[in-house]
Amino acid sequence: MTTALIDYDSGNLHSAQKAFERMAAEVGAGPIVVTSDPDVVMNADRIVLPGDGAFPHCRAELDARRGLAQAIEEAVKERAVPFFGICVGMQMLTTTGHEHRHTAGFDWIAGDVRPIAPADPALKVPHMGWNDLVIDNPHPVLEGIKTGDHAYFVHSYAMQVTNPAERLAHVDYGGDITAIVGRDTVIGTQFHPEKSQSAGLRMIGNFLRWSP
Repeated sequence: MTTALIDYDSGNLHSAQKAFERMAAEVGAGPIVVTSDPDVVMNADRIVLPGDGAFPHCRAELDARRGLAQAIEEAVKERAVPFFGICVGMQMLTTTGHEHRHTAGFDWIAGDVRPIAPADPALKVPHMGWNDLVIDNPHPVLEGIKTGDHAYFVHSYAMQVTNPAERLAHVDYGGDITAIVGRDTVIGTQFHPEKSQSAGLRMIGNFLRWSP
């Protein structure tokens, strides 16, 4: 069992790699391969897409690597390979991002990515730091995760999901902020599980054991 951690110069690969390697060793999930090779992605048993920065930049960097986005889409849509998107990697699951300009996502989870606008003007943007998860819908990757568990966020834009059943968890930051989404073999977290201590590591381990 091989997990492909996508390298496209748009994510904090070092900490993500260490966290996934740690949990892969713990649950016996096989190697974590950091790659931008479409052939490796096509043959992987799981795919992880991190992402830091602006949505359009991340999408452009992914598309700039010939065949990489297509390999991800083919693996997930045709082979039902489990997929984990992190931060902007999660946002790219949606239909359209509205950061700076309209940018197409994978359109696997219907919705949009729009600016955070807290009702309380004292709350600053970006939403940065620890926040308490509120679980909305069950999912195997959330086994052992409960409402009140902490996760670490750094973002100024958030997903607005069309189908409430595909929003698995949210946090409160002057209004609801989507924290976890999922459907079929796809899951994504707006927060960084690799920086979210025990709850984040548990999610990573659950994902590496997940057999949809």
